[in-house]
Amino acid sequence: MSRFDWLSELLALLQDEHILVQSGNALKLAPAHLLEIDMEDWGRAGEAAANYGCRWAGVWADPRDDEIEVNACLEFQGDYLVLRTAVDIATPLLPSHTPYYMGADRLERHVQDMAGLAFGDHPDARRWTRHQAWSEERFPLRNDFSVAEKPEETTPADTEYPFAKVQGAGVNEIPVGPVHAGIIEPGHFRFQAVGEDILQLEERLGYAHKGIEKIAVGRDPAELARLAGRVSGDSTVAHTWAACQAMERSVRLNVPARALMLRAIMIERERVANHIGDVGAICNDVGFAFMMAQCGRLREDWQRRSQNVFGHRLMMDFVVPGGVSIDIDNIQIAKLKANHAEFRKELNELYDIIDDNPSLEDRLLTTGRLTQETARKFGVLGYVGKASGLDFDVRHSNPYPPYNKVEVKVPVYEDGDVAARIRVRVDEIYNALDLMDQWLSSIPEGPLCADWPTSVNGNEGIGFIEGWRGEIITYVRFDNNGRIARFFPRDPSWFNWPALEKILLGNIVPDFPVCNKSVNGSYSGQDL
Repeated sequence: MSRFDWLSELLALLQDEHILVQSGNALKLAPAHLLEIDMEDWGRAGEAAANYGCRWAGVWADPRDDEIEVNACLEFQGDYLVLRTAVDIATPLLPSHTPYYMGADRLERHVQDMAGLAFGDHPDARRWTRHQAWSEERFPLRNDFSVAEKPEETTPADTEYPFAKVQGAGVNEIPVGPVHAGIIEPGHFRFQAVGEDILQLEERLGYAHKGIEKIAVGRDPAELARLAGRVSGDSTVAHTWAACQAMERSVRLNVPARALMLRAIMIERERVANHIGDVGAICNDVGFAFMMAQCGRLREDWQRRSQNVFGHRLMMDFVVPGGVSIDIDNIQIAKLKANHAEFRKELNELYDIIDDNPSLEDRLLTTGRLTQETARKFGVLGYVGKASGLDFDVRHSNPYPPYNKVEVKVPVYEDGDVAARIRVRVDEIYNALDLMDQWLSSIPEGPLCADWPTSVNGNEGIGFIEGWRGEIITYVRFDNNGRIARFFPRDPSWFNWPALEKILLGNIVPDFPVCNKSVNGSYSGQDL
């Protein structure tokens, strides 16, 4: 089916439901399609898209002076569609997509908290992002809210948040976090358990809120790229590339081929560093400290090589609007190839140990299973989805340069357990090494950056990048002075975190650390 055949079928379905649709400017959010929906039909349009088989990929609100523009992104077989509507800011009420898409829950509540848009039939009206920082009448994303506005000197503790409880004899409530014993970011987990058996897990996030969406307003493209790189530090290359891709698409800017290839090499290095760190950490959570030590050593050597070649362990701030700010020479290319060969050799030896260790298999096989049906309902992404039978990967399903010129292998497993999530990570490491070696042998000559246009007035764009956790979607709109008017980066953790609550069902409390690490959602990535 072509990218237009399915859209024609969906439009016919909407027409059968008497839903009024106006096609937007075909190039406005390219490569995504744009359909404008009447606000009264918003919920029914979401229901029709769900019935057709579209994956719900995110929602963001864009408050203006007298209205709130609302956008929802959908995906079908690698093709993207943005539904758009507008509501009067004086009566900000819209039907919810959550009844049809379980993964829409928290993002809609985030819109509710930050923009003051209520979803009338949303099944959970509890606040999500705001905690107790602002009064119920203040909405940080609205134009009348100043970035300099500060809450009370001491924000009241959010002690009255109404966690769901399980009633019954022998049910114990176990609170974990938000402050943890390690150096991880803050997040609260509330367990309902009988003995060690978990009956329910409920998460409470939002403790790392940084105001990213608000402080982006008024920045120039270079400043926004730097901010995007700090949405989630372990995904700095991916988030920066997504923001730059959105800005570049908004002005139809062609990025030089050499710059695109250098971006791809950096994002694959980011993928390898995080995957190998996770493999060690997962093994450590079931008492196999040897693997933690070895993977930690490999990750450290890998990041030191990034420091040596690119000038920064995380390769932060080298992706810039129009290209990259750093180049590599033939000597550095040879060093990277040698680094890949040595890394591959050591990984082979370590994975043989993981793959043939009965005590490790006993703890990882069947632990933390996520069925394909549940994974699809929540719209999970990256290694979590691939381990549960979902084969979506932006690099393969909707390839962007330079991935459109290479074969991207997508590892898919059906087991959906912790062991499968390790296997996906290892497979992706091998695939990343293959891709980088291929690019390093054929990197083209040419400029590193294209000139940014001098006139950018009201343009908007959308970026789709496969980060190491999965699909990142970034929306950018410029004002009439070429400054950022709206920035929304959607991390894959928005969908993977809720899936963790289902993954833990039927497991025991001591298995929480390894299940949590096997998902490894970004607290910062969803706490904008």
